[in-house]
Amino acid sequence: MNLFGVMDVSASALRAERVRAEVVASNMANAETTRTPDGGPYQRHHVVFEAAGGGSFQESLVSQMHGGTGSFGSGFKSALADSFNGAGFNGAASDGLTAANGVPGGVGVTGVISDASAPLMRYDPQHPDAGADGFVAYPDINPLTEMVDLMGATRSYGMNASAITAEKGMISSSLDLLK
Repeated sequence: MNLFGVMDVSASALRAERVRAEVVASNMANAETTRTPDGGPYQRHHVVFEAAGGGSFQESLVSQMHGGTGSFGSGFKSALADSFNGAGFNGAASDGLTAANGVPGGVGVTGVISDASAPLMRYDPQHPDAGADGFVAYPDINPLTEMVDLMGATRSYGMNASAITAEKGMISSSLDLLK
């Protein structure tokens, strides 16, 4: 990993968590919206993250063992590679390591999807969007769930900002040692 690799990973996480916080704020702002331009009540949105940079940890580890130089013999490398290629891992876990350079890729936002849950029906015959039976369709948005999501995004954002600050301190200390 290069000297600024952690900053790149943390910067991508900061961008992703900012999007997550914006989506949560939008959900909270539209919690009582009963009519949208598409018709019907607002639907809750979710952010989908993905590991950026492609490749799985397993692929990166096997690639580095076969192509890299190390103090272990080739027998150890091939045995470890076989254990990763066998039934030990199914390749579903991915932490964003690329096989080409071994640098973590960080986090990317795949997209924002709408929740397909049914709207909440409340009896309010005086509401302008009330149906013939007097019920109004409201979005299925729980403010407590949204606040927990917002707290998670805020804490993750803060932790990544702290990681950047810590790395900046380490780089500064390293430069001071070179003086």
